[in-house]
Amino acid sequence: QVQLVESGGGLVQAGGSLGLSCTASGRGFTINVMAWYRQAPGKQRELVASITSRGRPNYADPAKGRFSISRDNAENTEYLKMNSLKPGDTAVYYCYAVASPVSQANYNYQYWGQGTQVTVAT
Repeated sequence: QVQLVESGGGLVQAGGSLGLSCTASGRGFTINVMAWYRQAPGKQRELVASITSRGRPNYADPAKGRFSISRDNAENTEYLKMNSLKPGDTAVYYCYAVASPVSQANYNYQYWGQGTQVTVAT
């Protein structure tokens, strides 16, 4: 099993910045893709950004130019730096990871964090 523990989030004024981090723990697993999703009240969960194990990022349109995803493979930790935040960015942000057992590299399992609230005030 892999556990994802998020930190960061909170309340920020519009135009401000905030950082999130997520650490994956679990013996015998290789962490592959990591990502951040978000879910606003009354809306579906949506992808914010993802990053491969080699560090290649991918951003959803709302995040392009404002958010930056990165990871530290040695620490199994991913980060999301959010700049120029807007009220529309208000949501619960979830850490997501795909992991494979070291003994079964062809099997992929998906894991989710508990979520952390980000609120952007006007």
